[in-house]
Amino acid sequence: MRTVTVGTRRSELAVIQTQWVMDRLKEHLPDQWELKQEKIVTRGDQILNVTLSKVGGKGLFVKEIEQALLDGRIDLAVHSMKDMPADMPEGLVMGAVTERESPWDCLVSREGKTLDELPEKARVGTSSLRRQAQVLARRPDLQVEPVRGNLNTRYKKLMDGQFDAIVLAYAGIQRMGWQDKVTEVLSEDVMLPSVGQGALAIQCRADDKEILDVLQSINDPGVERTVTAERAFLHAFDGGCHLPIAGFATLEENQVRLRGLVAHPTGTQVIEGEGQHEDATVCGQYLADDLMKKGAGKLLDEVRDEAEQ
Repeated sequence: MRTVTVGTRRSELAVIQTQWVMDRLKEHLPDQWELKQEKIVTRGDQILNVTLSKVGGKGLFVKEIEQALLDGRIDLAVHSMKDMPADMPEGLVMGAVTERESPWDCLVSREGKTLDELPEKARVGTSSLRRQAQVLARRPDLQVEPVRGNLNTRYKKLMDGQFDAIVLAYAGIQRMGWQDKVTEVLSEDVMLPSVGQGALAIQCRADDKEILDVLQSINDPGVERTVTAERAFLHAFDGGCHLPIAGFATLEENQVRLRGLVAHPTGTQVIEGEGQHEDATVCGQYLADDLMKKGAGKLLDEVRDEAEQ
């Protein structure tokens, strides 16, 4: 008998995502195995009064869960792929990447207005510099302000009148069954998504062969390949939540096609490009090199310097 403990953040969305993974794993578990869930509070769940970029970025939502894996308190962990830092602690691996929900962002507006229809100086809430930069690049007249907390908290702040609209990941809305609340799904021409958005990452210990074998049963090779390209692009910039970086890859025949951008948080500078290659990692690295030649490295250095002042 083996009890497999699955770690998750305790937000409603995280628990829904983890249950979804557990339901699929149950179909492939060896006899005498059982699953149980353990909810873990992360630093990102506790610090809600400042933007992610000011308190450490992506790792805020995974560090405590990764430590529980390393300590053996849990056997695998379910993360939103977009929360995963570019680097992983030694001893841990990504055992599976799930099929991908919608990668897009969406606008939830209190009065049902689209991004282009919002009145001048309307208040738009987002905790993401990537979303902020792309909103302001399209609508520099808007006021983009930070909003933190889980989906329920952010939606309540919107309906209480603190914001005219908020920008959220559509995948989370889908998993919560909130599609009727969405005013507009933002296409990639309006807002390029976060690396890995819409996919789930299942993390485990590198030496746990039993778990790794089981996780392969729910791995989606196509999504794994496209997300690998996106994460290679992010990794090339040493990227996290504190930098406005976006990337989205698709498969076209045997090629990985990747669009990426780097922006200033004010939306005044946006450097973007597109590339393709058979090798996913090479695809991400090549596109990052291309954007570096266009000035992305200098721009990101400016953003880092401004953040530290």
